[in-house]
Amino acid sequence: MKNLTAGPPTRLIVAFTLPLLIGNVFQQVYMFTDAAVVGRLVGLEGLAAVGASGSVVFLLVGFSWGASAGLAIPVARAFGAGDMAGVRRYTAAGAYASLGMAVVITVLGVAFAGDILRLLDTPPELMADATRFLEVTFLGSFTTVAYNFLASTIRALGDSRTPLVFLVISCLLNAVLVVVLVGGTGWGVPGAAAATVFAQLAAVAGCVVYVLLRMPALRLSRDDWRAGLRAMGEPLHAGLPMGFQMSVIAIGALVLQLAVNGLGAVSVAAFTAAMRVDQLALAPLNSFGVAMVTYVAQNRGAQEWRRIRVGAFRASLVAGGLAVLLGGVLVLFGGPVAGLFVGPGQEEVVALAHQYFLVNGGLYAVLAVLFVLRNTVQGLGLSTVPTVAGLVELVMRSVAALVLVEHVGFLGVAMAAPLAWFGGLAPVAVAWARQRRLLLERERDDAGRAASVEGGPGVAAPGVAPRVSEAAEALDDAGEAADAPPVAPQPAGLLATEPATGSAPVA
Repeated sequence: MKNLTAGPPTRLIVAFTLPLLIGNVFQQVYMFTDAAVVGRLVGLEGLAAVGASGSVVFLLVGFSWGASAGLAIPVARAFGAGDMAGVRRYTAAGAYASLGMAVVITVLGVAFAGDILRLLDTPPELMADATRFLEVTFLGSFTTVAYNFLASTIRALGDSRTPLVFLVISCLLNAVLVVVLVGGTGWGVPGAAAATVFAQLAAVAGCVVYVLLRMPALRLSRDDWRAGLRAMGEPLHAGLPMGFQMSVIAIGALVLQLAVNGLGAVSVAAFTAAMRVDQLALAPLNSFGVAMVTYVAQNRGAQEWRRIRVGAFRASLVAGGLAVLLGGVLVLFGGPVAGLFVGPGQEEVVALAHQYFLVNGGLYAVLAVLFVLRNTVQGLGLSTVPTVAGLVELVMRSVAALVLVEHVGFLGVAMAAPLAWFGGLAPVAVAWARQRRLLLERERDDAGRAASVEGGPGVAAPGVAPRVSEAAEALDDAGEAADAPPVAPQPAGLLATEPATGSAPVA
């Protein structure tokens, strides 16, 4: 367990992000491995079948991923405030919610897998493999839900390394199983889904054993489980909007997939290969976003307002610089990497994938800022703004799918993601600007109270906050000022204008 409420913000965020980054890279690598093995051993149609089902998996499993991150926000805030009973109570509540999600995802996914693929106008030659891939994935979706919940909860206590260890083990196991189940046993495309389920089950078992042996703060008693039933409101208030946000984004991906399917199997294969490489490149940027949720939630619980503001600014700078570097690498080398999925003789697939990288790679910095700020406002308790941003992304992807693809073909597919990034960033940036002003007001109030208590020459009158110089604020935001010890939290509650439910004011 690690407290993120003391110490240099930039160093803490980067240190917390690194295990997340490594884990995300490993996760993308084993998705990369799945696609490459299927493409090589089953053929182009097998790869396209995996791609055609990917957006459906994202729709339902993505909800679980987003909701699990939200369920852990009250846990992180309670830990930052030193409320260990609250940590256990909110962990139990999150476990109940995760169990419910697993049941719903499994039932809906298995029952409607084929129907959803038909609605997406999946090419007939891909239907059989894509349907079986989805059915196996959803039958084992409880492993995905369980791992997401356990990993998010462990990270909420400042430990991003332990989930990494079990994720790496899971990835290595998956790499072996996918070769055995796809090629060795003749299971074909469904074997790739089964390999992922078995590998994730191993990660879940490892996390459970670790919590029982090494994390007493998460060992739940019977009283904690009873209290968790009564405390479902706050975790669901944070988790459901984040899950809904991911589902809205996934619906946009489904609409885009529908447009891609209409372009034929070659375009589907190119889109699948491009997305696998793209997701691998985006893993570091996504890791910064995930880190910010825990960092902000812990500091919100400890009422360290300045640390939230400084951390968001510096994380945006670091993630933005990394995005420029990654985008350049993808533009230069993405095409040859995409060729690894399909082998020789598929120049058209590689050319289309390279077109995708040219459009997306140069705009990664926009997505980096979106990741950081969206997760920052979520850590502050805002649930509506990220959902609105998700709806805007849905509209932008749909416009690209329904309008641009018809007129410019695969180029419209490539333009969909950047359009969604710009659209999603707009409401998030406005919300963050307002939250930043509120954080500055709270800093001034805390400084005024501290000064009035200490007394002495030049101290502001009681109840009057001293003026914070614009020059000092500029130095602080630029990261040039030293990381001074944080002001001790005062018993002033949440942000001054924040409602009692724990949600920060919405811009």
